[in-house]
Amino acid sequence: MANLGTLYTVSAPSGAGKTSLVSALVKSNPEVCVSVSHTTRPMRPGEIDGVNYHFVDHTTFEKMLEDGAFLEHARVFSNLYGTSQQWVVDTLNQGIDVILEIDWQGAQQVRKLMPETVSLFILPPSLACLRQRLTGRGQDNEAVIEARMNEAISEMSHYVEADYLIINDDFTVALAQFQALITSQHIRLARQAERHNDLLKSLLA
Repeated sequence: MANLGTLYTVSAPSGAGKTSLVSALVKSNPEVCVSVSHTTRPMRPGEIDGVNYHFVDHTTFEKMLEDGAFLEHARVFSNLYGTSQQWVVDTLNQGIDVILEIDWQGAQQVRKLMPETVSLFILPPSLACLRQRLTGRGQDNEAVIEARMNEAISEMSHYVEADYLIINDDFTVALAQFQALITSQHIRLARQAERHNDLLKSLLA
């Protein structure tokens, strides 16, 4: 069906600005939303169930996993995270685009189940800039920063698996490129033909 929404995976190392870019994009695009994952981790102050995450216990998560409910899932330390396949399919069927903020392993899982997924990777302009962004948060000590840098380098090596690549040097430019990607999918022939079916018929009458 041509009027289906498009599924996007967006991957990036910590500190590349992925969440900020996705948030800014969604604010200006009512036909685009971000998937809300299920997780077993405890709710943090200020978080809302169903908005930040769907908070479930381990038993519930394991049952959903057993039932094949997740499009992708991962264990991060002692917590489990997963994307509801049914929710993604239902949302796409409404003609709404869905963005999954996800690591490269999750993106691989999604592509296997839904090969039509459009994948984007976001990179920082340099390692020095990435380190500065991580340090600038003021949340972690040097040992943690170093661990995050090593993890980021490993993550970044998988950019070659994506369909599109954005270097987040200038936020405004990166956001414009992200918007251009979304727009390009909206004007693909199949979607336009479905959306403007009556017009196209009248033009060729």
